[in-house]
Amino acid sequence: MTAPIDIEFVAKDEVDLASAAGIIVAVCAGAEGFGPGAEAVDAAMSGGLRRAVSGTEWKGEAGAVMRIPAPAGLEADLLLLVSLGEGDDPADARKAGGALAAALAGKTGRKPSTVLAADLAPETVAEIAFGLALRAYGFDVYKTGEDDRVAPAPVTFAVDAPEKVSRASRANMAVAEGVFFARDLVNEPANVLGTEEFAARLAAMGELGLEVEILEEDDLKALGMGALLGVGMGSESPTKVVVMQWKGGGDEPPLALVGKGVVFDTGGISLKPAGGMEEMTMDMGGAGLVAGVMRGLALRGARANVVGLVGLVENMPDGRAQRPGDIVKSMKGDTIEVINTDAEGRLLLADVLWYAQDRFKPSAMMDFATLTGAIIVALGHETAGYFSNSDEFCAEFAAAAEAAGEAAWRMPMGPGYDKQIKSRLADMKNVGGGRAGGSITAAQFLKRFVKDETPWIHVDIAGVALRSEALDLSPRGATGWGVRAVDALVRGREAG
Repeated sequence: MTAPIDIEFVAKDEVDLASAAGIIVAVCAGAEGFGPGAEAVDAAMSGGLRRAVSGTEWKGEAGAVMRIPAPAGLEADLLLLVSLGEGDDPADARKAGGALAAALAGKTGRKPSTVLAADLAPETVAEIAFGLALRAYGFDVYKTGEDDRVAPAPVTFAVDAPEKVSRASRANMAVAEGVFFARDLVNEPANVLGTEEFAARLAAMGELGLEVEILEEDDLKALGMGALLGVGMGSESPTKVVVMQWKGGGDEPPLALVGKGVVFDTGGISLKPAGGMEEMTMDMGGAGLVAGVMRGLALRGARANVVGLVGLVENMPDGRAQRPGDIVKSMKGDTIEVINTDAEGRLLLADVLWYAQDRFKPSAMMDFATLTGAIIVALGHETAGYFSNSDEFCAEFAAAAEAAGEAAWRMPMGPGYDKQIKSRLADMKNVGGGRAGGSITAAQFLKRFVKDETPWIHVDIAGVALRSEALDLSPRGATGWGVRAVDALVRGREAG
């Protein structure tokens, strides 16, 4: 997988500012909040840093960056002034780290950087480093030229207490690896990441202490997963379910995380338009999210019990493919009339959700899927939509998502939508009767496979899993949205 940027924390006395080569980074708070690091730079430049700031429209908002090439009085090739903003919000510190990573992108970042952060609290430095690591990600596996190299050179933070900063940063960096793993999975092309390779990459996480089990098609047939198996009938790639268990919380029932892993979605017989179909490599974003969370939990040794289950399948048109009008039987026993083969994700989730409850009796359950275009119509690409049967669980997730800085909005549900998925021939249809409320009718469909006693949240990440522009904490492409939010939720539930 893509390795995070090399970040080191050293004692401030180990850095000789005047002779330090490469790139020097001074951190400030607001327009005029120069700390000791920035003051030392200004002194070495004989007041040149303050003159540079006063001669511009520098306002010092969180994430603002000023570039000063060949700073006088220093050996460094480049000086960067990065602002934390006026407050002490962890989100602002992450934003500043992300802005630093963006400033170091390309050829600029090929020289080592030294961040002067001795005046900052260990937790603040850890958040800056976290934002730096997240934004410095680059998927360049298939780039062949040296100029296409994405990752910047190592970054050193000069701090007061490097051991304390390292401890404060350790869990964040584990989560960053989880985010990178999720991004890698989403960014991989489908000719590389089919169901076999996907399952193999998850199986390899057994080395981290996860218990990983792969259910093959014969196992799924024996379990009665007709809804899931129907999706993959037109593909040469075998359908699988991968179960990943992290047991760090004693005898407590686990939190169950379920992910949609459609490694490529043509729409099946209900074929999608050609334009934009290349992005359907990201239709396994929910499975990537779950895999990333599980990797992060293992790396940081979470004191919680969590089970991640992903259904892996490819939706292709073929002489053997599922047809509109087919009726399939789910593991639960309910029958489903397939009106549109491009509404395949909910068929996958139906069986895996039921299996998760039947086998693990979870304390709560979440599912994640790039499920509907309707959620993008409702919320755009800034915010994920989520649906639930539990106000208490929703409040818990909302707080975790806010703390992680990942926007999510609760969407409505209600029995009035059920009539749209009523079938003349089977227990239900897999789509509603039109475009209206498409993300809600999908959630209503999934709710039929959730037991009344199970607190449940369905998160539709169709709008946030892949972005066409760079964000504060991620470059263009796969975002790994949700890994940080779910990790924050698990942290809130961890055993003491």
